[in-house]
Amino acid sequence: MKFIKFFLVGIFFGIVLVKSEAVSWYRIIEMFKFQSFHMYGIIGSAVVLGGLGVWLIKKMKVKNIDGKVIQIPPKERSFTRYLFGGSIFGLGWALAGACPGPMYILVGTGVFSMLIVIAAAILGTFAYGVLKNKLPH
Repeated sequence: MKFIKFFLVGIFFGIVLVKSEAVSWYRIIEMFKFQSFHMYGIIGSAVVLGGLGVWLIKKMKVKNIDGKVIQIPPKERSFTRYLFGGSIFGLGWALAGACPGPMYILVGTGVFSMLIVIAAAILGTFAYGVLKNKLPH
């Protein structure tokens, strides 16, 4: 029963992303061609709100669903690691026209070709799991 709240928040988030055109392939292409500020404004707002949210979680010692205080470990400092990973993520985003969250939203709006992209993302995640021990971390 408590997961219904998360399901409803997900539906609301999907509606917001569709209405703000954040899942629009045309908006994403405009962003990658530096033709419009629209997506940069959305992403910038998300970064600011995310940073504020993390700060509030740490400051107010927010508890998770199990009643334990949320601990956010510090990130490793590695310029090349994040540059390489971000480049792969951005390339996939540009090729598919969607990042992971909107892939599911697009299926919900009737773009069933995204099922191929979701299958490829799952395959990529599986491949990473198999190769993880052989990759530099």
